[in-house]
Amino acid sequence: MHNGPLTLRERWDAALVNTGPRAMLTGFTAAEYLGLTGWQREWIDVLAPAGASPPPVVQEFRIHLHRSRRHGAATGSDASRCQALPGALVVAVRSFRSSRPACGLLAAAVQQRLVTPERLLAAVETPECTRHRRALRAALHDIAGGSQALSEIDFLRLCQRSRLPAPLRQAIRKEPDGKRRYLDATWRRADGRLVVAEVDGALHLAVSNWWADQERQNWLALGDALVLRFPSWAVRHDEATVSRQLRMALRP
Repeated sequence: MHNGPLTLRERWDAALVNTGPRAMLTGFTAAEYLGLTGWQREWIDVLAPAGASPPPVVQEFRIHLHRSRRHGAATGSDASRCQALPGALVVAVRSFRSSRPACGLLAAAVQQRLVTPERLLAAVETPECTRHRRALRAALHDIAGGSQALSEIDFLRLCQRSRLPAPLRQAIRKEPDGKRRYLDATWRRADGRLVVAEVDGALHLAVSNWWADQERQNWLALGDALVLRFPSWAVRHDEATVSRQLRMALRP
């Protein structure tokens, strides 16, 4: 009797109807349902017990069915038949051939305050995590140490490869205007001067974000801090220049 296009929630409900009473949303679909933004997919990820029949072809949407012999161990987030976020993200990262976007997905979930690194580490150690476990484990340890984005993880790895001192990450600083600001990476030189490195992703190019970055840099400079800014592209593709400038800045 429906006379119009299905809403997103109705498509999710219809996918569950077509995959059995024990099915639940998982992967990217569960992450979207639980509030993760920026990682939406056109298909609907559904988790079902091993041996579940393939879902019928539905014209309005596409279902990716994930079968699991340990389906009984999967925990739901609520009564909506949606898998809890840590397990759902482990299912999602299996779709990536490279570990880099897989690490980025986990970093985004922590950055958006949806899950803790500790819960994700526990999920990564389960048998369901069949791809990129070593890289995910290392990335989550970096995230737990203060990195809030993939670009910040790349920056930390650059410092390690260049044998630079480990920075203090996401340090909180209260400026004269009363605002609390988080700094990507900071060092205190032997002469006492504060050195700050900021890693700028694409979002920093928006006008409002750009001015916020400049305002923060001005307050730091007025406080006699030495501030270096690096686009995330340079951190990944011009490591020699970035490490050279950092080494010069850290030298009293």
